[in-house]
Amino acid sequence: MVLEISSGKTLIDPVMVLKKVGLKEKMTVADLGCGTLGYYLFPAAKMVGPGGKVYAVDVQKHLLENLEKRARTENFSNIVGVWSNLERYGATNIPSSTVDTALLLNILFQCKDRASVLKEATRLLKVGGKLLVTEWVSTSIVLGPPVEGRVDHDWVEQEADKLGLKLLTRFSPSSQHYGLIFEK
Repeated sequence: MVLEISSGKTLIDPVMVLKKVGLKEKMTVADLGCGTLGYYLFPAAKMVGPGGKVYAVDVQKHLLENLEKRARTENFSNIVGVWSNLERYGATNIPSSTVDTALLLNILFQCKDRASVLKEATRLLKVGGKLLVTEWVSTSIVLGPPVEGRVDHDWVEQEADKLGLKLLTRFSPSSQHYGLIFEK
């Protein structure tokens, strides 16, 4: 599945984004703020295979129930739903330092306490683990949230640095988004 705009053009290819962060078999991944459709969740589960695990984390319980039902229907035994408020440090029921890759994909613009969300994602990562952040660019474009609610990449980089994360790469998953990969 590829996110498309009404013209049929691809907005973001989730497989390309997940390959960029280096997902591979037997990894443990946390899709933080996984969303209604599991847009990155299911491709990640396929990439890590049955020997890996993907945590589907969201604040909406009914959404998680629907994703878990879909996972069972599609025979994904490696997806685990976790209800959490990511804005509360330590609230996510995943042990600290156990995740190879944490995903914050188009989620920060929806959060009030963005710094706590980054801190929670960092808590979950193993040493050497990677954090992938994508967000809407801070310029005015037709798609996406209002410009004043978008999260500037400089802010993300500064907050990540405060948490001891090392910036590995900047990339453009689409003309409307930026991508950042950090290492713990």
